[in-house]
Amino acid sequence: MEPRTDIPVLIVGAGPTGMTAAILLARQGIRSLLVERNTSLRRAPAAHVVNARTFEILRSAGVDMEAIAAACKDPRDAGAVRWVMTLDGEELGALPFERQGDEVLAVTPTPLRNLSQHRLEPILYEHLGKQPNASIRLGLEWVAAEQDAEGVTSRLRDSTTGERLEVRSRWLLAADGAGSPVRKALGIEPVGPPRLASFLTLHFAANLRPLVGARPAVLYWVCDPSARGTFVAHDIDREWVFMHAWDPDREALSDYTEERCAGIVRRAIGSAEVAFEIRTLSTWTMSAQVAERYRHGRAFLLGDAAHRFPPTGGLGLNTGVQDAHNLAWKLAAVESGWAEPALLESYELERRPVARENADVSLRNAGRMLEVFQALGPASDGDRGRVRAAIANQAEHFDMLGLQLGFQYEDGAIVPDGTARSAIANPVRELVHSGRPGARLPHAWIPGAPAPRSTLDLVAPDRFLLVAGAEGGAWLAAAAAIESVPLSCAAIGCDVADPGGAWSEALGIEPNGAVLVRPDQHVAWRARSRVADPRSTLLGVIDRIRGR
Repeated sequence: MEPRTDIPVLIVGAGPTGMTAAILLARQGIRSLLVERNTSLRRAPAAHVVNARTFEILRSAGVDMEAIAAACKDPRDAGAVRWVMTLDGEELGALPFERQGDEVLAVTPTPLRNLSQHRLEPILYEHLGKQPNASIRLGLEWVAAEQDAEGVTSRLRDSTTGERLEVRSRWLLAADGAGSPVRKALGIEPVGPPRLASFLTLHFAANLRPLVGARPAVLYWVCDPSARGTFVAHDIDREWVFMHAWDPDREALSDYTEERCAGIVRRAIGSAEVAFEIRTLSTWTMSAQVAERYRHGRAFLLGDAAHRFPPTGGLGLNTGVQDAHNLAWKLAAVESGWAEPALLESYELERRPVARENADVSLRNAGRMLEVFQALGPASDGDRGRVRAAIANQAEHFDMLGLQLGFQYEDGAIVPDGTARSAIANPVRELVHSGRPGARLPHAWIPGAPAPRSTLDLVAPDRFLLVAGAEGGAWLAAAAAIESVPLSCAAIGCDVADPGGAWSEALGIEPNGAVLVRPDQHVAWRARSRVADPRSTLLGVIDRIRGR
């Protein structure tokens, strides 16, 4: 008989999405087992963009943000993207890479940074290992599962010994990547083009600062027809990747010997004599797919198992972490008994439209990138004015603050207030803070010692937050009388000073109004002003959100 483990939540896949889900569940007192078929964490570079919303989530989860900051690339090194003929050759143009300066602190406590996935994962792994409600097993492969009305029985295999074991869980979370065995076993199909292009990833060690130090960047597009590809500077002094197109229908990976790979990198670098060492060679396929559904019974899809985007936008990892943030509080609420299972139906309603939008924007960015090469022409002798104009037209691709922080849920575990979204000329680039139901709670700084806090810090991962206006005593009294859900309160003018009323204006409430914020920092409901019976109104809202 196979050994058996019983656990409330089984999570398959120990990337950033799976580990974030385990950390958030543990923080709310929900036990989970996280399994990963690989015997070690990722060693080679993969994703490298971690946006402000992801950092806000990790901050809320209690992850060591000092360790995070130390692992991030300095914006002085990673604050630009450049188009070059070769790495040591003519520069055709450059653009800033996202907003990474102190001015962004007005809208988020944690600006976007370039943080390579293989450096982020060990930080999450170390944090997860300290959580008493979380266990992680590397080298344990999910094989199959059966569901019934009470839970899921999964069969797993030890990748090293072949030992079989059984895990009985009430919920199964599939964060097992783009090729997700769990998704396939559930019979859930991805929707969208499966292969837009295919690439080799040439990971190599080199110190290229002497070559690029005067024009640092995180991305370099090499435009010479004999060497086209993209350099990703994971660390200018140590670690690089070169992306090179290939055709898996006509070539085999075995065709790419170490000597051939070195030749590809040398041509892309140009004439400069620099030392480098090829470390790893891998392949990947660019696609734009979103799963037809995110749930099958007690099993849920998260991260790349649910969606795959072109890398043009750096949205994949970030969208996955947001998936985990959205689902974790809902699972915890159901497991803790203060919400009905119906609440879980809101996960797909909220997250799938976000993934569709992110896939569309990423695909649009990828298509727009072709303009530069079209302007160059086949022999790279194009008019440089046209080339510069084509590069300037890529600016939105590298300035997506509005998309990263401004997404709003239109349906799900929210109570709409009848207002429309603010009209924004370019919602991808422009961010307008909003207290509209479905939006992320606006950030503002709260003075204090030893350091100021963000209004986002008022939201605990395991409870709702009622924010009452300066004259909202009736709302505070109503909230104090509610015991059916974990609920905290904050009063403007007391807990949040709000001089000048800028935060109240962003929330869209009068001094006697209030907003209810979910544990994932999204606004659930808003009363612009006082109502006749605050307590019954608030109870009705809470019951509606928790599925009762």
